[in-house]
Formats: sequence, C-alpha cells, structure tokens
Amino acid sequence: MQAVTGPGCVVHGRYELLDRIGQGAMGTVWRARDLVLDRDVAVKELRLPDLMPDRERTILRERTLREAKVSAKLSHPCVVTVYDVIAAGGAPWIVMELVAARSLQRVLAEDGPLPPWRAAETGIMLLGALASAHAAGIVHRDVKPGNVLITRGGRAVLTDFGIAVVDGDPALTLTGMVMGTPGFCAPERIRGKPASAASDLWSLGATLYAAVEGRGPFDGPGGPMAVLASIVHSDPPRATSAGPLAAVITALLSRDPARRPDAVCAGRMLADAAATARAMTSSGATRGSTGTQGFTRANWGLASAWPPGASARTDPTGFPAGTYNALLAPGDGPAPPGPPRPEGPPPT
Repeated sequence: MQAVTGPGCVVHGRYELLDRIGQGAMGTVWRARDLVLDRDVAVKELRLPDLMPDRERTILRERTLREAKVSAKLSHPCVVTVYDVIAAGGAPWIVMELVAARSLQRVLAEDGPLPPWRAAETGIMLLGALASAHAAGIVHRDVKPGNVLITRGGRAVLTDFGIAVVDGDPALTLTGMVMGTPGFCAPERIRGKPASAASDLWSLGATLYAAVEGRGPFDGPGGPMAVLASIVHSDPPRATSAGPLAAVITALLSRDPARRPDAVCAGRMLADAAATARAMTSSGATRGSTGTQGFTRANWGLASAWPPGASARTDPTGFPAGTYNALLAPGDGPAPPGPPRPEGPPPT
C-alpha cells in the first residue's frame, strides 16, 4: 500500500504531518496539525518492516491498539491523553496530546543528574500516574527514563503503555519485546513471575536512582544477561547523590516484592524526602513561600489504604486534587533552578 507519511502529508483527511519528534525501530512520532480542531497534536505511526512475518505484524498492530486503549482508560495529568486511533497506510496511528518535553533519559544525558528535590517531585508525579493505572488493573511493565517526559515547567509524564498488561486481556507475546528494558526490570519478572504493581514500583525506584546518579543502578560492564543476573542476585549500590531520597530508593529496589512499600507508603516517603530536600536547598527561603510547605504528610492527605471504589479517574495514593498544581511551575517556560517555586496551574 502506498505510504502516507512525510512532512506535509495529511493522514486520514485530518492530521497534517509537520515534523518528526521521535523515531524508533517500529515507529515514528510526528508533530501534526489537527485541521478540524485547529490544534497541534502528536501522532504515533506504526512502521512495520516489509519482511516481518505476518504473525509478528499482527501482534505489533494489536499492541499499538492496546497502547491506545490502555492510555485512553486513564485520566491523569501525568499520563499522555489519547485523542483518537485511526487506520492509514495499512497500519494503526495513535493521535495524542502533544507534550513539549524531553525524555528523562535525554535530560540526564544533556544536563546531568537531577537534584534530589526535583527527583523526589518527579517521583511523586510518576507514582500518581502508576497508582491510577494500577487501580484500573493496568501494569505498565516498562517504567524507565526513556519513557518519562519532563516539560520545561516541571511536569513529569509517563508514556509508552505498549507492553502494558491489563486484567482480563489476552497476552500478546513477541520475543524480545515483552520483558521491557533489562536494567529497569524487577527481579521477580526476570525469574518468570508475572508483572505486578510491585514490579512497576521497583522500576520506579530504578528510574529515580538513575535520575539522581545519572545511570541505572545496575549499569556496568557486560551485556544484558549480566545486568539481569546482577538484578536477581545482587543488591544495588547505594545512591550516594540521593540525599534524603536514598531511603525510598533503597526500599523500592528491594529484591523481595513483599518488602517494597506500596503506593501509599511510597507516596509518604517521597513527600517527606521532597520536603527535606527542598528545606536543605532553600534554607534561606522566605517564610510563607511555596515549596517545602506543600510537602508535609498532613498536607498531602495520604490515606492509609487505597480508597474504596478507586478507579482510573481517581488518584489511589490519596493525593488531593491540587497536589500536581503545587509541583509544577506556571506556564510553559523554563522551570526555576531551585526552590521556592511560584504557584500556578500545570502547563497544558
């Protein structure tokens, strides 16, 4: 079938492709213009190699549709919003919210590790996204710096639910794609156990480790198999640059899933770490400014357990509705280099 891709092409009679903003082995993400609603969007195109076997092509198409359906189930400021799914050129395309951001992986490569206070706040936002997914019966399975977007205003967004598992859905298996990224895969999953909320939280801990250290906890010599063996048999080195965030990272990276904190406990630990780290950074800040004052346990209103009836449209960590507003800098300009941070709505 004739290709419909390239700058200037109009897909499905509605979305004009403008420029590439990301590309991988199996797909391209475009910045596009919605000609009907007159707004910019992100459009993810699945690209299948001509020589790929039919079974694998079918699995990848189904996986793309699953990603769209999974993301559409979630309504959370730290999960990319899916607007539409279309078929063009013999493949599915996902139309999504356009987030002006760099991946955390790119931020670390270009700017270096995050300070503990910013890493803790990033962790709080990602934890909220994961908790909403888990409440909806969704396990992400590939939490890592490359799947976290960071906007200039400080918003952290979890992306790529392509290998997520959903309660009640049939499994899609494809060699090399199900496990996720070796250095961010929980030890029980490497041993063949099913993915769970606890395994996502382990991956969150590994991501926070990378955020403050600039590398994954098990990065080192050797290939993927050596990394997997190290995760299963060894404890991670201490995150020496984590400051007050070290305790929660260590807890999340426990090899025993039963010993890891759940979302509620991890939320308390992250809130305390953010408060302490900001207080250390802004010891000379004027009393009454925003920043550390927003990060006490009491102000976070964390529940001792997930509230009854929690769903994808609630935040099971118990964070109040204004929590994320307090974390984000106003507008879409550069985030301030350190605390205190002015109040304002999250960037759109």
